[in-house]
Amino acid sequence: MSLTSKRRVPKAGKVSSAPEERATFRNPVLPWLFLLPTFIILAIFLYYPALRTLRLSLFRSNIILGNESFVGLAQFAELLSSPVYHQVILQTLIYCALVIVLGLFSAMGLAWLASRPIAGAKFYRLMLIYPYALSPAIAGTIWLFLFNPEIGVVNSVLSSLVGVRPRWLDNPLLAFGLVVLAAVWKGLGYNVVFYLAALQNIPGEVSEAAAIDGASGWQSFWKVTFPLLSPMTFFLVFTNLVYALFDSFGLVDILTRGGPVYGQTGITTFLIYQLYEDGFRNFKTGVAASQAVLMLVMVGVITVMQFRYGNRRVHYGA
Repeated sequence: MSLTSKRRVPKAGKVSSAPEERATFRNPVLPWLFLLPTFIILAIFLYYPALRTLRLSLFRSNIILGNESFVGLAQFAELLSSPVYHQVILQTLIYCALVIVLGLFSAMGLAWLASRPIAGAKFYRLMLIYPYALSPAIAGTIWLFLFNPEIGVVNSVLSSLVGVRPRWLDNPLLAFGLVVLAAVWKGLGYNVVFYLAALQNIPGEVSEAAAIDGASGWQSFWKVTFPLLSPMTFFLVFTNLVYALFDSFGLVDILTRGGPVYGQTGITTFLIYQLYEDGFRNFKTGVAASQAVLMLVMVGVITVMQFRYGNRRVHYGA
């Protein structure tokens, strides 16, 4: 085996926590052969589709007749000047903000409660993580049955308590709120797992020092625990943003199919669902490809801004 291992000693004046280890191959072709399967998979399933999507966004295509014509950036201009697309973008931003804020705060509170030394804590944690194991289609079906206006459990309880049976999926605001709550519930287990791990890594001496200084439970959480959770919160903001943008399709399709109509379009028609409608129902493949490129640019801009400005409020280390 032509593989050796070298250990680099840090140079004088450089701060390093551990000596750097680097593998050295005597045959320079060997590491590229190890990486070749990964490169092939990435090229077939990531880079080639991305390049095809970018090319398709510049052409107006008709998949039935099989022809296409180059239109340049005309489809981007149409989208950015469309009142329908403006409403879809606004709805998506509100939806993402609500899913991130409600999801992270509820997960943080539940993880803090689950980290307490109580009887049955393992079963309690398992029940919190359980919704994440469900597929979006199954989660949407569960919520569809729960909030069915005729046979749903929620309306049966409301009818017996206050005498009302709301039409959850027919009222625009109720339908929007229902999709938001379903998305928060679906992603709750993922957030709880990471917050539980972060809480268990906080040294107990920190909380004990706050208690000795006379801090109440709320002051200890807000002034000590919450800042120490900021690296995990910083990470979860982006994972929840990606989840809200790209993983909402299943819930929307099962619960509302983008409706009910409010203003120019359906109130639960978000960017990913609008892309699906144009690409696979209206067969506007060029417009759908343009929307995919715009979504990629939007996520990139938000990520750069968040890393540039949001990182200043993150505290690392206890």
